[in-house]
Amino acid sequence: MKIHLATDHAGLDLKNTIRNFLIEQGHEVKDHGSHEYDPHDDYPDFIFPCAKAVAADIESRGIILGGSGQGEAMAANRVKGVRAAVYYNGPDEIIKLSRQHNNANILSLGARFMTEDVIYKVINLWLVEPFGGGRHKRRIKKLDQ
Repeated sequence: MKIHLATDHAGLDLKNTIRNFLIEQGHEVKDHGSHEYDPHDDYPDFIFPCAKAVAADIESRGIILGGSGQGEAMAANRVKGVRAAVYYNGPDEIIKLSRQHNNANILSLGARFMTEDVIYKVINLWLVEPFGGGRHKRRIKKLDQ
């Protein structure tokens, strides 16, 4: 699967380890940055290109990172065709429902709230969970109108 990654400075190191993890899993990864630590960078500069790439390629997915993942998801969700779900710990059911009911195509992670082991587990769950379709298709269509 093609996976787009993006973060600001808050998730830079974690993004790099996730990129390597995904490549080892056999995924094609496009890294939209950031590529160097700059405490004054702005997450929209990296999140928008990532979100636009996911929206343009419906077979791909995106993983974005920030301190909490909240602002990054807000930015990504401004791009038509993107359905970014935020996760920064909690029940695994949240991850499953983001795919089953919402067909989330971007996962926004709170880098400051999870260990790497939890993040890898969550990513794996999210990547394999299918979209349930049915009545949820109608709802997603309304989001994109």
